[in-house]
Amino acid sequence: MSQQQWDAVDDYFAETLIGHDPVLEAATAAADEAGLPHIAVAPNQGKLLHLLALTQGARRILEVGTLGGYSAIWLARALPADGTLITLEIDPKHAEVARRNLERAGLGEVAEVRLGPAADSLAALEADRVEPFDLVFIDADKPGNPEYFARALRLTAPGSLIIVDNVVRGGAVADSDSADRSVIGTRALHDLIAAEPRVSATSVQTVGAKGYDGFTLARVQG
Repeated sequence: MSQQQWDAVDDYFAETLIGHDPVLEAATAAADEAGLPHIAVAPNQGKLLHLLALTQGARRILEVGTLGGYSAIWLARALPADGTLITLEIDPKHAEVARRNLERAGLGEVAEVRLGPAADSLAALEADRVEPFDLVFIDADKPGNPEYFARALRLTAPGSLIIVDNVVRGGAVADSDSADRSVIGTRALHDLIAAEPRVSATSVQTVGAKGYDGFTLARVQG
Protein backbone atom coordinates (compact mmCIF):
# COMPACT_ATOMS: atom_id res chain seq x y z
CA MET A 1 0.00 0.00 0.00
CA SER A 2 1.22 3.51 -0.77
CA GLN A 3 0.15 7.13 -0.38
CA GLN A 4 -0.54 7.17 -4.13
CA GLN A 5 -3.06 4.35 -3.75
CA TRP A 6 -4.67 5.95 -0.71
CA ASP A 7 -5.05 9.19 -2.70
CA ALA A 8 -6.62 7.32 -5.60
CA VAL A 9 -9.17 5.60 -3.35
CA ASP A 10 -10.10 8.88 -1.63
CA ASP A 11 -10.45 10.55 -5.04
CA TYR A 12 -12.74 7.73 -6.20
CA PHE A 13 -15.01 8.00 -3.17
CA ALA A 14 -15.08 11.81 -3.35
CA GLU A 15 -15.96 11.79 -7.04
CA THR A 16 -18.58 9.05 -6.61
CA LEU A 17 -20.28 10.05 -3.36
CA ILE A 18 -19.65 13.79 -3.06
CA GLY A 19 -19.08 15.12 -6.55
CA HIS A 20 -18.45 18.68 -7.72
CA ASP A 21 -19.06 21.33 -5.05
CA PRO A 22 -18.18 24.86 -6.23
CA VAL A 23 -18.46 26.35 -2.74
CA LEU A 24 -16.08 23.90 -1.12
CA GLU A 25 -13.71 24.07 -4.08
CA ALA A 26 -13.69 27.87 -3.83
CA ALA A 27 -12.95 27.62 -0.12
CA THR A 28 -10.00 25.34 -0.79
CA ALA A 29 -8.72 27.63 -3.56
CA ALA A 30 -8.99 30.69 -1.30
CA ALA A 31 -7.05 28.93 1.45
CA ASP A 32 -4.36 27.92 -1.05
CA GLU A 33 -4.10 31.44 -2.45
CA ALA A 34 -3.69 32.81 1.07
CA GLY A 35 -0.87 30.35 1.75
CA LEU A 36 -2.65 28.43 4.49
CA PRO A 37 -1.17 25.02 5.34
CA HIS A 38 -2.69 22.00 3.57
CA ILE A 39 -4.08 20.41 6.72
CA ALA A 40 -7.85 20.76 6.28
CA VAL A 41 -9.92 17.59 6.40
CA ALA A 42 -10.36 15.65 3.15
CA PRO A 43 -13.73 15.84 1.34
CA ASN A 44 -14.83 12.41 2.54
CA GLN A 45 -13.86 13.34 6.10
CA GLY A 46 -15.82 16.57 5.81
CA LYS A 47 -18.83 14.63 4.60
CA LEU A 48 -18.48 12.30 7.60
CA LEU A 49 -18.58 15.30 9.94
CA HIS A 50 -21.65 16.56 8.09
CA LEU A 51 -23.43 13.23 8.40
CA LEU A 52 -22.57 12.91 12.09
CA ALA A 53 -23.99 16.38 12.73
CA LEU A 54 -27.15 15.51 10.79
CA THR A 55 -27.53 12.18 12.60
CA GLN A 56 -27.01 13.97 15.89
CA GLY A 57 -29.70 16.50 14.99
CA ALA A 58 -27.19 19.14 16.05
CA ARG A 59 -28.52 22.65 16.56
CA ARG A 60 -25.37 24.01 18.22
CA ILE A 61 -21.89 23.06 17.02
CA LEU A 62 -18.50 24.10 18.37
CA GLU A 63 -15.29 23.74 16.38
CA VAL A 64 -11.82 24.16 17.87
CA GLY A 65 -9.43 25.04 15.05
CA THR A 66 -10.91 26.83 12.02
CA LEU A 67 -8.07 27.13 9.48
CA GLY A 68 -9.77 28.26 6.24
CA GLY A 69 -13.28 27.21 7.23
CA TYR A 70 -13.51 24.07 5.08
CA SER A 71 -14.72 21.76 7.87
CA ALA A 72 -16.83 24.59 9.31
CA ILE A 73 -18.75 24.75 6.02
CA TRP A 74 -19.44 21.02 6.13
CA LEU A 75 -20.63 21.25 9.74
CA ALA A 76 -22.67 24.44 9.34
CA ARG A 77 -24.51 22.97 6.36
CA ALA A 78 -25.95 20.35 8.71
CA LEU A 79 -27.55 22.95 10.98
CA PRO A 80 -31.24 23.82 10.94
CA ALA A 81 -32.28 27.39 10.09
CA ASP A 82 -32.05 28.44 13.74
CA GLY A 83 -28.73 26.64 14.31
CA THR A 84 -25.40 28.07 15.42
CA LEU A 85 -21.78 27.16 14.77
CA ILE A 86 -18.96 28.79 16.72
CA THR A 87 -15.47 28.08 15.44
CA LEU A 88 -12.28 29.10 17.26
CA GLU A 89 -9.10 30.25 15.50
CA ILE A 90 -5.87 31.71 16.87
CA ASP A 91 -4.42 33.05 13.61
CA PRO A 92 -5.93 36.35 12.32
CA LYS A 93 -5.10 35.53 8.70
CA HIS A 94 -6.75 32.12 8.91
CA ALA A 95 -9.79 33.63 10.62
CA GLU A 96 -10.24 36.22 7.88
CA VAL A 97 -10.02 33.59 5.13
CA ALA A 98 -12.54 31.46 7.00
CA ARG A 99 -14.96 34.35 7.45
CA ARG A 100 -14.88 35.11 3.72
CA ASN A 101 -15.36 31.43 2.86
CA LEU A 102 -18.32 31.09 5.21
CA GLU A 103 -19.92 34.26 3.82
CA ARG A 104 -19.43 32.98 0.25
CA ALA A 105 -21.08 29.72 1.31
CA GLY A 106 -24.13 31.63 2.55
CA LEU A 107 -23.40 30.64 6.14
CA GLY A 108 -22.37 33.97 7.59
CA GLU A 109 -25.56 34.22 9.64
CA VAL A 110 -25.17 30.86 11.37
CA ALA A 111 -21.37 30.56 11.66
CA GLU A 112 -19.23 32.77 13.89
CA VAL A 113 -15.41 32.77 13.85
CA ARG A 114 -13.93 33.77 17.21
CA LEU A 115 -10.31 34.91 17.21
CA GLY A 116 -7.88 34.09 20.01
CA PRO A 117 -6.19 31.16 21.78
CA ALA A 118 -8.65 28.28 21.95
CA ALA A 119 -8.23 27.80 25.69
CA ASP A 120 -9.16 31.45 26.29
CA SER A 121 -12.14 31.30 23.94
CA LEU A 122 -13.39 28.10 25.57
CA ALA A 123 -13.01 29.65 29.02
CA ALA A 124 -15.03 32.66 27.85
CA LEU A 125 -17.81 30.40 26.59
CA GLU A 126 -17.88 28.68 29.97
CA ALA A 127 -17.97 32.01 31.78
CA ASP A 128 -20.88 33.12 29.60
CA ARG A 129 -22.79 29.94 30.57
CA VAL A 130 -23.74 29.34 26.95
CA GLU A 131 -26.31 26.75 25.96
CA PRO A 132 -24.66 23.30 25.64
CA PHE A 133 -23.28 22.26 22.26
CA ASP A 134 -24.65 19.14 20.58
CA LEU A 135 -21.41 18.40 18.73
CA VAL A 136 -17.82 19.53 19.23
CA PHE A 137 -15.08 19.02 16.66
CA ILE A 138 -11.52 19.47 17.98
CA ASP A 139 -8.86 19.93 15.30
CA ALA A 140 -6.25 22.34 16.67
CA ASP A 141 -2.78 22.11 18.22
CA LYS A 142 -2.40 18.62 19.62
CA PRO A 143 -0.58 19.48 22.88
CA GLY A 144 -3.69 21.43 23.84
CA ASN A 145 -6.09 18.53 23.25
CA PRO A 146 -6.45 17.46 26.91
CA GLU A 147 -7.53 20.97 27.95
CA TYR A 148 -9.74 21.41 24.90
CA PHE A 149 -11.49 18.13 25.60
CA ALA A 150 -11.96 18.86 29.30
CA ARG A 151 -13.48 22.24 28.51
CA ALA A 152 -15.60 20.78 25.70
CA LEU A 153 -17.01 18.31 28.21
CA ARG A 154 -18.12 21.22 30.39
CA LEU A 155 -19.74 22.87 27.35
CA THR A 156 -21.81 19.84 26.34
CA ALA A 157 -24.63 17.78 27.80
CA PRO A 158 -25.63 14.10 27.94
CA GLY A 159 -26.04 12.88 24.37
CA SER A 160 -23.54 15.33 22.87
CA LEU A 161 -20.71 14.12 20.63
CA ILE A 162 -17.06 15.20 20.85
CA ILE A 163 -14.80 14.36 17.90
CA VAL A 164 -11.02 14.80 18.05
CA ASP A 165 -9.02 14.62 14.82
CA ASN A 166 -5.45 13.50 14.07
CA VAL A 167 -5.03 11.17 17.04
CA VAL A 168 -2.97 8.40 15.43
CA ARG A 169 -0.01 10.58 14.45
CA GLY A 170 1.23 8.13 11.81
CA GLY A 171 1.18 5.36 14.42
CA ALA A 172 3.37 7.30 16.88
CA VAL A 173 0.55 7.45 19.43
CA ALA A 174 1.47 3.89 20.43
CA ASP A 175 5.00 5.00 21.45
CA SER A 176 4.94 5.65 25.19
CA ASP A 177 8.52 6.98 25.02
CA SER A 178 7.86 9.59 22.35
CA ALA A 179 9.23 13.07 23.01
CA ASP A 180 6.95 14.61 20.36
CA ARG A 181 4.69 17.14 22.08
CA SER A 182 1.80 16.28 19.76
CA VAL A 183 2.07 12.60 20.65
CA ILE A 184 2.40 13.38 24.35
CA GLY A 185 -0.69 15.57 24.17
CA THR A 186 -2.63 12.94 22.27
CA ARG A 187 -1.75 10.20 24.75
CA ALA A 188 -2.68 12.50 27.65
CA LEU A 189 -6.01 13.11 25.92
CA HIS A 190 -6.77 9.40 25.82
CA ASP A 191 -5.67 8.88 29.40
CA LEU A 192 -8.11 11.64 30.34
CA ILE A 193 -10.92 10.04 28.35
CA ALA A 194 -10.21 6.59 29.78
CA ALA A 195 -10.52 7.95 33.32
CA GLU A 196 -13.65 9.99 32.60
CA PRO A 197 -16.87 8.17 33.53
CA ARG A 198 -19.01 10.78 31.79
CA VAL A 199 -17.99 9.68 28.29
CA SER A 200 -17.98 6.53 26.20
CA ALA A 201 -15.38 6.67 23.44
CA THR A 202 -13.51 4.85 20.71
CA SER A 203 -10.69 5.72 18.31
CA VAL A 204 -10.44 4.69 14.67
CA GLN A 205 -7.34 4.49 12.46
CA THR A 206 -7.67 5.83 8.92
CA VAL A 207 -5.62 6.01 5.73
CA GLY A 208 -6.28 8.31 2.81
CA ALA A 209 -5.39 11.61 1.22
CA LYS A 210 -4.26 12.87 4.63
CA GLY A 211 -1.95 9.90 5.17
CA TYR A 212 -2.10 7.50 8.11
CA ASP A 213 -4.01 8.98 11.01
CA GLY A 214 -7.37 8.66 12.74
CA PHE A 215 -9.96 10.22 15.02
CA THR A 216 -11.53 9.74 18.42
CA LEU A 217 -15.31 9.81 18.89
CA ALA A 218 -16.75 10.31 22.36
CA ARG A 219 -20.38 10.44 23.48
CA VAL A 220 -21.26 12.32 26.64
CA GLN A 221 -23.17 9.98 28.92
CA GLY A 222 -26.20 10.76 31.04
